[in-house]
Amino acid sequence: MSKRLETEFAGIRFKNPVVLASGTCGFGRELDEYFDIERLGGLCSKGLLSHPHGGNDGIRIWETASGIMNSVGLENPGVDTFIENDLDWINQKDLVNIVNLGGHSLEDYEEGMEKLNRVDLDILELNISCPNVKSGGMNFGTKTEVARQIVRRIRGICRHKMVVKLSPNAEDIVSLAKMCQEEGADGVSLTNTFLAMAVDIKKKAPVFLNTYAGLSGPAIKPIALRMVHQVAKAVSIPVMGLGGITTWQDAIEFIMAGATVVQIGTATFMKPDISMDILDGMERYLEENGYENIREIRGIL
Repeated sequence: MSKRLETEFAGIRFKNPVVLASGTCGFGRELDEYFDIERLGGLCSKGLLSHPHGGNDGIRIWETASGIMNSVGLENPGVDTFIENDLDWINQKDLVNIVNLGGHSLEDYEEGMEKLNRVDLDILELNISCPNVKSGGMNFGTKTEVARQIVRRIRGICRHKMVVKLSPNAEDIVSLAKMCQEEGADGVSLTNTFLAMAVDIKKKAPVFLNTYAGLSGPAIKPIALRMVHQVAKAVSIPVMGLGGITTWQDAIEFIMAGATVVQIGTATFMKPDISMDILDGMERYLEENGYENIREIRGIL
């Protein structure tokens, strides 16, 4: 692989801009059996909470036209177990280690962050799409001023580079991104899943016990692309673009829309090594069109 795909995000070198998205790759071990994950630019861990969490009951995955819905509910082993069992393994790999942290209260976020401050990682991805249990389940990332409390508090104690993962269900995603920049975030990633619903007409009931679930996959790509374009135009911090990327053409579109790095999520369930196809296609595109580096097409729209 040439240096055509080499890029920099918030001062961190990525050998290429392709990252596996949180919640779709575990901690990398399983996928490393299908392909060499060190070919990737980075890996974003499964979302972690300060303590282990069993996730949601009932159906968790439901296929839709051109996508899937999920209601996993942040099932995870907890930060301590991740540090003990997986962190060193990932850090030994030649890729950027992005750790995703969530929480159901401000105290959850703080406790998890304090633990992660004690270890080495490259980027902390702050997931503000979690339900705030103290506010009746409303997501932290829906309202800009509610989200500001989390971003400000965690930025104040986080010793790592910090990227904030934005929810497309926010009232104003551009204002949300601007707020993250104001509060000192090193970058933003978007979009998370879209709030959606499925109905079992035989049972005459919602498919999911929580009624609503997150929609991902190719169906959301045009909307996610629009949001990435809007945010990239509005902020000066770098953007990680994600949402329905399944081909190298999709990835190039997100880069042209202003993303510095792209994350591959649901597509990995379709084909575990699809990120390799995307990498190879991006490389060919740059070579065939006479570009020396991918930054030449970033944000050209």
